Amino acid sequence: MVYLRRLAPIASLWVALAWSPARADEVDPSSLYEVSTEGTSAKVKAGEKGVFVLSIKSKAGAHVSDEAPLKLQVKGTQVTPAKEQLGREDSVVKKAEGQAFVDPRFEVPFTAAVTGKGLVDAKLTFFICTEKICARQQKAFSIPVEVE
Repeated sequence: MVYLRRLAPIASLWVALAWSPARADEVDPSSLYEVSTEGTSAKVKAGEKGVFVLSIKSKAGAHVSDEAPLKLQVKGTQVTPAKEQLGREDSVVKKAEGQAFVDPRFEVPFTAAVTGKGLVDAKLTFFICTEKICARQQKAFSIPVEVE
């Protein structure tokens, strides 16, 4: 029983630390990068191909982890992506010699068979890192495509 009383202050300290609010020097991981779909085809003629573009641009002092998993899932409504599951190896940007990190960019072709309104849905999972943190990020996108 005496042993438990000695541990109580230590346990209280751990609980307090676990529940304390974020410190002022901690940064919101979502502020360390921008994700863009600029370049994605907004209009496509029926029977022709378009492209879904997704790029991650890390800000100064941050980088997309090249060790942690990176996954891009792409699905379509009225459009059919050439590939539905993509990883880091599918990025069109490759690391140059001597370059520490690279910001990935994906260009996924899709076909549209029928006229009307289509949709490209994408789910991106990756890790953004600094010298102090490495945080899992998840983003979802729904990009409308007009099929003429």
